[in-house]
Amino acid sequence: MLFNSFHFLIFFIIVTGLYFAIPYNRRWLLLLISSCYFYMAFVPVYILILGATIVIDYFAGIFIEEAHGKKRRLFLVISLFANIGVLAIFKYYNFLNHNLSLLFHGFGKENPIPFLEILLPIGLSFHTFQAMSYTIEVYRGNQRAERHFGIYSLYVMFYPQLVAGPIERPQNLLHQFREKFDFDYERVTSGLRLMAWGLFKKVVIADRLAMVVDNVYNHPTQHSGIDLLIATVFFTFQIFCDFSGYSDMAIGAARIMGFKLMTNFNQPYHSKSIAEFWKRWHISLSTWFKDYLYIPLGGNRVSIPRWYFNLFFVFLISGLWHGANWTFIIWGALNGFYLVFAEITKDIRNKINHALRISRTSFIPTITTFLLIAFAWIFFRANNLGSATYIIRHLFSEIPSELAGIIKGTSEFQIKNLGITPAQLFISLLLIVLLEVVHMYQRKKDISEIFKAFPPYLRWSAYFAIVLSILFLGVFDDRQFIYFQF
Repeated sequence: MLFNSFHFLIFFIIVTGLYFAIPYNRRWLLLLISSCYFYMAFVPVYILILGATIVIDYFAGIFIEEAHGKKRRLFLVISLFANIGVLAIFKYYNFLNHNLSLLFHGFGKENPIPFLEILLPIGLSFHTFQAMSYTIEVYRGNQRAERHFGIYSLYVMFYPQLVAGPIERPQNLLHQFREKFDFDYERVTSGLRLMAWGLFKKVVIADRLAMVVDNVYNHPTQHSGIDLLIATVFFTFQIFCDFSGYSDMAIGAARIMGFKLMTNFNQPYHSKSIAEFWKRWHISLSTWFKDYLYIPLGGNRVSIPRWYFNLFFVFLISGLWHGANWTFIIWGALNGFYLVFAEITKDIRNKINHALRISRTSFIPTITTFLLIAFAWIFFRANNLGSATYIIRHLFSEIPSELAGIIKGTSEFQIKNLGITPAQLFISLLLIVLLEVVHMYQRKKDISEIFKAFPPYLRWSAYFAIVLSILFLGVFDDRQFIYFQF
């Protein structure tokens, strides 16, 4: 069920209304049933896979807590093996088999291992990582094993963040399902504002930019120069508005009922370094990898070469987490390279910046970081390595001649090649500017606080404007959220 669908609107109204109408000690059951329905609206049969891992992890948590010595580690390994095994089969089996086939073909042999005709369960990586964090925290002694099977199931399946996060930790979320949250007008309106802003980012900005991105990136050889450059910049904002829009709607929907989910984005494109960007982008996943992979590898408390390896390896795995495709692996490796290179050249760059009088408050580091991230997104969005290579090779081709032609009025560049009209291009650019203006205000206050500070007439005018914008500028074609595929 998509957040940007009429189906979800009806679902949300009914579930939220019932949530506040029934006794609080039965709300967990309503949310669990609702979450099951929400997930089954995609591919019903895959609820069985999710249910199987829930049963394994539920009992693993209890066994880990009650066991001693090596048995505790054994139960943890069984839980992790079950979760990673499901990921390996549904997400990576055919990818690995395809590459094995290429290897066999290189030796003139046929690969005897059959391919599987299976679909990737939606949001598999998200709820798998959330389940893994539970058993790891129980093993570490930071979380008591949950004895209530329904509450634990709800922890994994809580519908607002089930398929695309934020990836919550048990310490933050589990106890909230036992708390009583009364209807609170301020909290409800705050959640609705956040949901509206998230929906605006998704259907008005992200899906509008997607018209250009899909047209160019799905047929890259038919484009060059300005087309590729515009599509690349548009995708940079599309993926942010798409994913952060989902996160806003998830956090807002949970907030209305009283639940507090972690912040997942914090104006990442205002970062002044790659390291800062990854503290602001998909925060729940970045901190997950930090706590459960980077630190166990030794973090930065090791030799410098090993530290560089840890940084690079974590981002390589992060790329693989995003998708079973070499484009995602290269995207992760490229971000890992950025971080390692930044550390290696830090002293030199500081000297150059000092000589050129470039300070941390300058806009230059922000622009540099944005350009590096936008370049990496090419691999993330490209359908395959061939397309990514073509786009990179032709990204700046013919731009000088096209710009000269535009000035002279003889350019062959046509806006219609982007798949949109001049008016639609203008609206898209205007929406990007609007987004950045809002982010400038958000540096000091959350968007909900900004609206609260407005006089009533101005606040309701803003609400009305957002609703009208969604209705008249929104692209309602049931376009799936980008991160649902992970």
